[in-house]
Amino acid sequence: MTAPIAVRRLNAADQDFARHLDHLLSWESVSDDGVNQRVLEIIQAVRQRGDAALVEYTQRFDGLEVASMADLILPRERLELALTRISAEQRQALEVAAERVRSYHEKQKQDSWRYSEADGTVLGQKVTPLDRAGLYVPGGKASYPSSVLMNAIPAKVAGVPEVVMVVPTPRGEINEIVLAAAAIAGVDRVFTIGGAQAVAALAYGTESVPPVDKIVGPGNIYVATAKRHVFGKVGIDMIAGPSEILVVCDGQTDPDWIAMDLFSQAEHDEDAQSILVSPDAAFLDKVAESIAKLLPTMERAEIIRTSLEGRGALIQVADMAQAIEVANRIAPEHLELSVADPEAWLPEIRHAGAIFMGRYTAEALGDYVAGPNHVLPTSGTARFSSPLGVYDFQKRSSIIFCSPDGASELGKSASVLARGESLTAHARSAEYRIK
Repeated sequence: MTAPIAVRRLNAADQDFARHLDHLLSWESVSDDGVNQRVLEIIQAVRQRGDAALVEYTQRFDGLEVASMADLILPRERLELALTRISAEQRQALEVAAERVRSYHEKQKQDSWRYSEADGTVLGQKVTPLDRAGLYVPGGKASYPSSVLMNAIPAKVAGVPEVVMVVPTPRGEINEIVLAAAAIAGVDRVFTIGGAQAVAALAYGTESVPPVDKIVGPGNIYVATAKRHVFGKVGIDMIAGPSEILVVCDGQTDPDWIAMDLFSQAEHDEDAQSILVSPDAAFLDKVAESIAKLLPTMERAEIIRTSLEGRGALIQVADMAQAIEVANRIAPEHLELSVADPEAWLPEIRHAGAIFMGRYTAEALGDYVAGPNHVLPTSGTARFSSPLGVYDFQKRSSIIFCSPDGASELGKSASVLARGESLTAHARSAEYRIK
């Protein structure tokens, strides 16, 4: 007999609600000293010994018999072959998703711009794609073709000439649907390496792996720690915490739907967080019943149970206005507004990675085919971060082109400010151009 599940109940009216909520949300994605030290050693080895270190670590960590780096390079033809090895249904789903992701991200593309002032001075911004982007993809039994699309397609839309993918193949397990996604997304080069050593190779380059300008994509604690350490040498997308969903519901959605929406994040891993907020106490009871009823039907039931009991919650609030307050306080990765009129509440939402509007918009659609990116800020970082997008693969350079009259006029103010800062060379450099 399946043990009953106990998801914590919180009430925003309780005196210590804020403290309980803070405790629920607390998450430290900090590596312990052992992981940190190991990652530093791996990065150093890759910097010093390049391909030889990659081959050695792949043999040791992935259990592969590889003679040289040549065994860890997948040619473009191998990606094309993967397209023929997956089912027609899988290929069509990948192509539908890719087309929608591409179409959405094309609207994000920024162009260079400039304007002229009355005296002929020209100011503007030059937008340039990165030269090369690196994409980390988890390997083995983990299958994340959707992440390949979400990371590679915005880079290609931005105009990045070369996207380099690294994906481990532990014990030789090659994931055909991941390679097929890479073919569809236009990935240029693939190396079957993983872990901290793959991140180090992308950041610093080896004899075979070209150095990139930015590393994106999810990974385990070793990958996340390595990304932290190479940041500054290269850009990174983010240090992502566990997946999160916050559902705000007015009590009128089918409770089975809401329970399954909560499961959709809880099944990621034991640390994932699923929270429901509603002003309707009876509805919270119904969802709790749906959770208990549906849990035994889930393949990943034990992971879902651990996640919901450890980090999940059903929160009662006074009204919808307070529900939105709580949502903004949490700043979730995924926010479902499962209410009658989501447009009415949208202006009140200040912090969320992605907002799913109405009863029919399941968060799962956003993970795969809706079009917007599923790489989203976690752990409250939606307060200051945005989803991954085309803008992450472009950089902006300021353009300043002074006419003689403009240089003369601006030089007067610049001189005053520079002398106020005791920077005489600055002042005189500007003053030389004053008529």
